[in-house]
Amino acid sequence: MEKATQKQMRERLENDRARLAEQVETIEREGYEALSEASGENNYRDHMADQGSATFDRELDMTLEENLRDTLAAVQHALSRIDEGLYSICERCGATIPDERLEAMPTATLCIKCKAEEESR
Repeated sequence: MEKATQKQMRERLENDRARLAEQVETIEREGYEALSEASGENNYRDHMADQGSATFDRELDMTLEENLRDTLAAVQHALSRIDEGLYSICERCGATIPDERLEAMPTATLCIKCKAEEESR
């Protein structure tokens, strides 16, 4: 990968990292606020359907937060691979990951062949 392209990918990944970290922080903050509200709920006041909806909302938020954290970890891993000079190298077979693949999926760690093999299992 050319230095200019790698620099663009780094900038893109750094922007993604900042955006994802902000989203995780927002969900954490809102989650803590919702949890503190939930802990003060009067179970006799709320209808069972309302309680179910609130539980579903909390579980959805937790799932979204987990997905954001996983994506953030992948972005951080990609940035580490750039620092180590391994960004465009497949972690499994050592082949070069095409620039087009990295532009489409900046956190890719496998070449297309290895990714296809992984997904076929």
